[in-house]
Amino acid sequence: MAAKDVAPAVLLMSNGHSMMPAAAAGNGHRSRSSIMPPAVTLSSGHRMPAVGLGVWRMDKADVRGLIHAAIRQGYRHFDCAAKYQNEAEVGDALAEAFECGLVKREDLFITTKLWNSDHGHVIEACKDSLKKLKLDYLDLYLIHFPVASRHTEIGTVASVIGEDGVLDIDTTVSLEATWHAMEDLVNMGLVRSIGISNYGVFLTRDCLAYAKIKPAVNQIEMHPYFQRDSLVKFCQKHGICVTAHTPLGGSTANAKLFGSLSCLDDPVIKELAEKYGKTPAQLVLRWGLQKNAVVIPKTSKVERLQENLELFDFDISDEDMEEIKAIDKNQRSNQPAKFWGIDVYS
Repeated sequence: MAAKDVAPAVLLMSNGHSMMPAAAAGNGHRSRSSIMPPAVTLSSGHRMPAVGLGVWRMDKADVRGLIHAAIRQGYRHFDCAAKYQNEAEVGDALAEAFECGLVKREDLFITTKLWNSDHGHVIEACKDSLKKLKLDYLDLYLIHFPVASRHTEIGTVASVIGEDGVLDIDTTVSLEATWHAMEDLVNMGLVRSIGISNYGVFLTRDCLAYAKIKPAVNQIEMHPYFQRDSLVKFCQKHGICVTAHTPLGGSTANAKLFGSLSCLDDPVIKELAEKYGKTPAQLVLRWGLQKNAVVIPKTSKVERLQENLELFDFDISDEDMEEIKAIDKNQRSNQPAKFWGIDVYS
């Protein structure tokens, strides 16, 4: 997906998804310098902007200002989750944006996610998120992790740890049962598209086998230090749009929390960023787009919002894409085993 190919009205990606400027769906009010990212057409038929704003680790006090600033800059895609524990604040910000005419509901794409402890209570959990977000429907609802843990109470997003220090996994709730409950949400009109998150090849394959409505999206960690080529190829071959969470590798925050290395500090990334006259973050986000993934960078700095959208005026050459491919470390920067006492990816 080269930058020169993004500008036309419609782009057919290699995975069969069509992409067109999100502005085609209506712009709302935005600043003169705003950038409207193109949008991917999902297997469900609905369109998802190729760049979104993640609200993970976004302080509750900062949510309103960041959401409104993002809308003015051109963002129309917001990635939320029950686990982030700021859905209510996002909902207040969105309600105010609709009321004051900053944007229309139909012009936004709102994602949130089912937490592990609510796998056996999908409908109730979704309704709880809708209530907090002050929405009548979700554009996309994802299974956050392919693991059901002990249920506590709707909205508590607990991760109960047993006396042995290991996550208390509920072995009575299958991923298949959870998926069929997700499908019920579509049939009820509460959700337009459904998908999965943090699923590998085998679990994604299984989901395709039992799904009546196939997953429209698999949201996975993906960046130059964790490129996931096999998983990305499998998803795209089967019409599942890949969304890259942690598309910048978690940067300083994950380096401190998990001890991971930041790809933004890699000499190759720095050198290529200078070559293209871009920041390392812009180069890495552009790399994700050229891998035919949707990217949802997170920032708590208003000044970074526009920077993270300025991705469509340059094209990383095939030669440079190969150079970036060579720095893959197969390094997962977001490792929940630190908190759960078990590596659910093993």
